[in-house]
This record gives sequence, structure tokens and C-alpha cells, in this order.
Amino acid sequence: MLRYLTAGESHGQGLVVIVEGLPAGLEVTEEMIQAELSRRRLGYGRGPRMRFEQDELTLIGGIRHGRTLGSPVAIEIGNTEWPKWTEEMSPAPGRTEKPLTKPRPGHADLPGMQKYGFVDARDALERASARETAARVAAGSLAKALLAHLGVQIVSHVIQMGPVVSKSTLRPRPEDLATVDDSQVRCFDPEAEAGMVSEIKAAAKVGDSLGGVVEVIGYGVPVGLGSYVQWDRKLDGLLAQAFVSIQAVKAVEIGEGFDVAGRRGSDAHDAIVWDREARVYRRESNRSGGIEAGISNGEPLVARVAMKPLATLNRPVLKTVDTVTKEETVSFKERTDVTAVPAMGVVAETAMALVVAGEAMRKFGGDSLDELVRNHDAYLADLAQRA
Repeated sequence: MLRYLTAGESHGQGLVVIVEGLPAGLEVTEEMIQAELSRRRLGYGRGPRMRFEQDELTLIGGIRHGRTLGSPVAIEIGNTEWPKWTEEMSPAPGRTEKPLTKPRPGHADLPGMQKYGFVDARDALERASARETAARVAAGSLAKALLAHLGVQIVSHVIQMGPVVSKSTLRPRPEDLATVDDSQVRCFDPEAEAGMVSEIKAAAKVGDSLGGVVEVIGYGVPVGLGSYVQWDRKLDGLLAQAFVSIQAVKAVEIGEGFDVAGRRGSDAHDAIVWDREARVYRRESNRSGGIEAGISNGEPLVARVAMKPLATLNRPVLKTVDTVTKEETVSFKERTDVTAVPAMGVVAETAMALVVAGEAMRKFGGDSLDELVRNHDAYLADLAQRA
């Protein structure tokens, strides 16, 4: 079973992630993880924080001579801005001279203060910040490396930015990922890209923020991951939970979920055909997004993930209440982006990779990478023979 935990605050000394359940023998390098962390910083509309807060990577445990040991992998991502925050974020006893008492609408500030009894919103916002996703991406880079040995690759692209929606039906394949990343907004549709950039510029001009939608596609996912036997084993349920756990994500669609809800059954499902040459069952369409009854069916996994506009505005205008005086005011301001939708796509790839890798480990097992691959290959060979 693959699982991970993250720790650390946005302006703290660093983030830590521990990944447990990886087989021994998986090749891992700092450069591989750093490449994924760099992708998380992509996208037009990111703020200066992406330049200031660099990701200082340290592999602490679970890896020796470039390969996993089968024990938990521990990774630290240091914060180069820490010297500016040593007093404000010190773990030593003390108190801040400047508590934040004007919570931002739409952020964790006020509910976090109420839940934990804080008087300073920073006690909540630091952990709730999307900075935490750097640790998830580090964990996801390991999951991606594992899946590559099983022939699974995951890509994402932005299909909506604010009101601008791509009309293209083309989906990028793994070989198109560099093209997607080269786009200013990680959009595979050049015509829509121009409109998205213009919308970001317009929002930035008035100090506002933008949300959007990314599509995540998993290629090469074998039949049989997930299960229908219990509610918490369904693959689409696991994916939906993973996606919605990403900061500012408010909605998830598997396949053409919202569209098929308005169709009749005869026009909503994917017809099954037999591929005699490959000796596999295929679907003539993929409205189900590669999942039926909570189980992967061999078609690409397809999910769309919607992110709301960021709650921190460069020009705060929404009303809030000072939690000390109870007077009406506007919220405090932190450094922020106009949009983080392009980066969220990279995080969403991470979410899918960790879920699929976890289900692959559950299905095929193996203490070493070689054993896992043998079990995977034997399962596919048995499927073909039984067909």
C-alpha cells in the first residue's frame, strides 16, 4: 500500500514528505524530483513568490546510491526565504507583534481560527497554503517514476481560464507534454491560449484573480485497478478525493460526467468491441473516463479539475470583519498570484499518479520493482490468454 504524509508551513524552514510503500530498486535522483518541482512553478500569472521561494531539495532517507530501499522515503524541501521569517515563524515560545485579524473570504483564515481557537490567522493560513503542494509534487514524482515501469504516463493541460474555454477536442499525449509546458498557460490549444493570457492581464490590471479547469489524462492504465466491493475502494472515488484535496479545487468530473447526466442511457455509455489483433476489449468512446463501476477498464483515465479564483487578492475588496474589534473592514494581503491554474495541473498529475501507483501496488504487489513488474506483466499475459 502506498501512502504519504506532508508536514511544514508556507513560510517555515521547509516542507517534509514521507512516502511509504515504494518497492526497492526504483531509480530516484534529485534531478528527477527537481524537474517536477520546476514544472509546478510554470504558468503566466504567477507572482514574484515563485522567484523568491526556491525549492532546496534534500533526500533524507529511503534511498541509497540512486535507488529506493523499500523503506520509507523522506524528502525535505527547504525554503530559501526562511531567514526573513525566522522570528515570525519561530517554533520557540513567544508571540507575534503583528497578529492577522482581518480574515480573507474564501480562505482557511476564519474557519481555521474558529476550529483551533487561534487569535492570529497566520496560525491557520501557513499550513493551508498551496505551498504544501510542493511536497505532494515531490511524492508524485516518485509515483510517476514507478508507473513508468508499468507503461503508465500522465499529462495535464488547461482547458479553461476564467471565462475563456478551449473549443479544441484534441488531447495531448505523453509525447506532447513538452509542448504543453512551453505554453504560457499550459494550454494545448494556441487559439485559446491567447485569450487566456489576455484574461489574466485584464484581471491583473484590477488586482483580481482567476480560476479555471484542467484536464488530466492517464495513458496506459491497465484494466482492473480499483474495485466495486467497497465504497472506499472505487478508483473514481479515490481520484475525486485526491483532486478535491488540492488547495482551491472545488469540483471534479470523471470522463464526461456532467454531459452524460443529460443524455439517455443509449447515448451515454461506451460500446464494447473486440480488438482481434491485440486480443483486448476496447470501448468505441470514452465517456466514462476509463472507469466503470469503480474499476479501470483499460481506456485512458480522464478527469477535469476545477479551481476557484485564489482567495488572496492584490487589491482586497470583499468585506470581512476584524476578529478583535468586530468592525467591518477588508482583509489583509499576502503575496499572491493572479492565477495558479497552470501549476494546479501539475499538482493534479501528482494526485492521479499517487492514486494509480497506490492501486497498482495493491493489485500487483511486490517488495522489489522487479517483482512488481513481473506480477504486472503476468497479469496482462493472463488477461490475454483468458480472452
